Amino acid sequence: MSDHTDLLIVGAGPAGMAAAVTARRHGLSVRVVDDQPAPGGQIWRGIETVAATPRARRLGESYLAGAECATAFRACGAAYEPASQLWQIEPGFRAFVTRGGKARTVTAQAIILATGAQERPVPFPGWTLPGVLTVGAAQILLKTADSVPEKPVWIAGCGPLPLLYMTQLLAAGGRIAGFLDTTPRGRLPTALRHLPQGLGRLGDLIKGLSWSLALRRAGVPIIRHVTELRAEGEGRLQRLRYRTESGQEAEAPAEVLLVHEGVVPSIHAPLALGCAVSWHAGQHCYIPVLDAWGESSQANIFVAGDGAGIGGAEAAEPRGRLAALRIAARLGRLDDATAEVAAAPERSALSSALALRPFLDALYAPRPQLYAPPDETLVCRCEEVTAGELRARAIEGRPGPNQLKAFTRAGMGPCQGRQCGYTMAHIIAAAQGRPVEEVGFYRIRPPLKPVTLGELASLDEQEPAA
Repeated sequence: MSDHTDLLIVGAGPAGMAAAVTARRHGLSVRVVDDQPAPGGQIWRGIETVAATPRARRLGESYLAGAECATAFRACGAAYEPASQLWQIEPGFRAFVTRGGKARTVTAQAIILATGAQERPVPFPGWTLPGVLTVGAAQILLKTADSVPEKPVWIAGCGPLPLLYMTQLLAAGGRIAGFLDTTPRGRLPTALRHLPQGLGRLGDLIKGLSWSLALRRAGVPIIRHVTELRAEGEGRLQRLRYRTESGQEAEAPAEVLLVHEGVVPSIHAPLALGCAVSWHAGQHCYIPVLDAWGESSQANIFVAGDGAGIGGAEAAEPRGRLAALRIAARLGRLDDATAEVAAAPERSALSSALALRPFLDALYAPRPQLYAPPDETLVCRCEEVTAGELRARAIEGRPGPNQLKAFTRAGMGPCQGRQCGYTMAHIIAAAQGRPVEEVGFYRIRPPLKPVTLGELASLDEQEPAA
């Protein structure tokens, strides 16, 4: 049997919660499914339990802002299903969801995909060794369990998140062995061209500078313009090697290495639904093609939050509210003119939130070496396919990602290409001498998440008795 709702929202982060509150305000029935155990998404993960603890103050004001949003979401009357996995949506719409080992279907008139972003994959020799994690994973442990590594950690990468995490880690009593900054030399002049439009976000710039100053005061060693990285060890991380633009090479003992090279939108669900995507040159990734309300090329399927393009929590909330307003108007709960009036402040808030993004995109664009790993590097962790194998295959008949997937099994594992898709596309582009945006991405098919036979068997597809 299926549950029916006016609006199905996938994800309970900033965008999903804001959309639910707005949709409920206009009388829509709303069901929110989320694979996390509590609302908040990645940026506000664990906010309901952490907000009243000393840990919250160490995590910062931006994190604490999530408490009020989570409270409003809980009170809005939306049906909320945490710890649930969406694994297929059929036209119509019929969504297949698993919760507690049982699968069922939910029908809806409209869908908002608020599935957020993922960290950009960082393939380098040794990245699969125990002891090598992403900064995002380490931050989850810090937020949810106040987990601080016992030994000093090395951090490699670029962007605001490593700076934020390092200040949070120091505030929690952690130690940092060093920061390998992979931002290429000469990026600042290019980025500064975009700064005038972002001057309204001066507070964000000051915040970023304060993080850098905190690291200097703490005496954290910073090695700049790192181009190549290698993790080594017998059975686990024991040492790391790196090389800078100037040719400096060094080796250091290491037990924990955290890496981060930005984030990219989660596009698997839109791709599986046939939604058009386009290459975002600034963010160096694919994003869904959306109208001003966040509606995709497929009618009544909307994308909100970082899944619509990286913008952070302040952009995610107005994106969620805009999508909900459009759906409410389409389902007859308010007229178009009223929706436009309500949308005006949301569009203004969204524009303000995104004003600094071109500056950040230019400053922290992925370095060229990121997608050109040495031949021995595992690119597809699930199926253990190396960069060398992909390169050799990429020149045989000029295959695309889906042909190479069939030849090598890269992208067929449990992550369904989330960790290897972009690297494969860049390897193909380099081998065939064409732009990466021309190469395309994997064809995504259901299930979006692994499903057991037991879960499939639990589906009740019987029609009710007459």
